[in-house]
Amino acid sequence: MRILIALLAPFALETSVLAAGLAPAITPGRIHAPAIIHERHGHQVSSTNWSGYAVTGPRGSVSDVTASWVVPAIAGQCPSTDQYSSFWVGIDGYSSNTVEQIGTDSDCRNGQPVYYAWFEFYPHPSFTINTVPMSAGNVVSAEVKASGRGTFTVTITNVSTGQSFSATTKVSSAYQTSAEWIAEAPYSGGVLPLADFNTIAFGSDATRQTNTCVAAIGRTTGPVGLDAFNPNLDEITMDTKTGAVKASPLPLSTDGTSFSIAWVSPGP
Repeated sequence: MRILIALLAPFALETSVLAAGLAPAITPGRIHAPAIIHERHGHQVSSTNWSGYAVTGPRGSVSDVTASWVVPAIAGQCPSTDQYSSFWVGIDGYSSNTVEQIGTDSDCRNGQPVYYAWFEFYPHPSFTINTVPMSAGNVVSAEVKASGRGTFTVTITNVSTGQSFSATTKVSSAYQTSAEWIAEAPYSGGVLPLADFNTIAFGSDATRQTNTCVAAIGRTTGPVGLDAFNPNLDEITMDTKTGAVKASPLPLSTDGTSFSIAWVSPGP
């Protein structure tokens, strides 16, 4: 399924979706905000809502980012308090105020695990993708692609079921200055508790697919660990404002195509 929507204002996307009769396909979802960064030590960065890797470039240079992963199962029994874990690929949000992103969630709601796909052109609303159901263990392939003049296409495929979804829209204020592969604690009046996903693996080692963690920045296209990206590659650890770690990225694979992120604690 492919949809084409033009954004005019923060709530224009939701209005257009409902007017076009697409409400059964996508419904409003939770906010996935830009990185909230509180410490930088060289290429080691801590954030209260993101964990993973980001590669930066000059304004307008980032044009494509892809990844594959396995939808993580919630570890153990869900607590009575709702918790959320989001996994996505995206452009922007690391050094800018927009985020063009698509991914999956592994949540605990009302004491039960919930899995689903979503996309967001922040600060425009997030949407749950109802036409591509997700279950723990499903293999996912995702891409965010910029095609010029502020136009972006987000695509996600449940490789396990063969179902896919794509949406295209314009984000004229996007900087295109970063590519990201992220585990996130989403936002609702504050950063939400991080659900225990145990470990997520981004890239070929996790899925045995060809869609590894790849970015196109300027004239260079390659995996996250490409030597040419190394001077602009940051490792992001999610922690609380007091420094308690919530999720931590592990080192890149030897070929630079994949990596894992380990859950540590839910945080406040």
